[in-house]
Amino acid sequence: MKLLLDTCVWGGVRKILKDSGNDVIWAGDWPEDPGDEEILARAYEEDRVLVTLDKDFGELAIVQGKPHTGIVRLVNLASRQQGIACQRVLKMYQDELQSGSIVTVELGRVRIRPPDKGR
Repeated sequence: MKLLLDTCVWGGVRKILKDSGNDVIWAGDWPEDPGDEEILARAYEEDRVLVTLDKDFGELAIVQGKPHTGIVRLVNLASRQQGIACQRVLKMYQDELQSGSIVTVELGRVRIRPPDKGR
């Protein structure tokens, strides 16, 4: 799967996901943080699922209707838990993500918001 990791995601997640066969870009490698709108736009342009800790991306996608190709939001997970959680979610919810869902991941809980069909 093609992924873009937000700057707030622990950099070690990139290696974990790459080792699992994913095509991963980490925004933390960029010279500067371009901001949420640009990160979401780049993920969409490159057909990548965005992985973030930031709830602002949900607002951009849902309230403002910004296009995206799936978002994984990690909530209250320690750095080392992020990679394991991502691996599981990508494996279990690949179809949902590829259809443009927003998947929110917490310890012991996963919520899926399917894409709005009217947009």
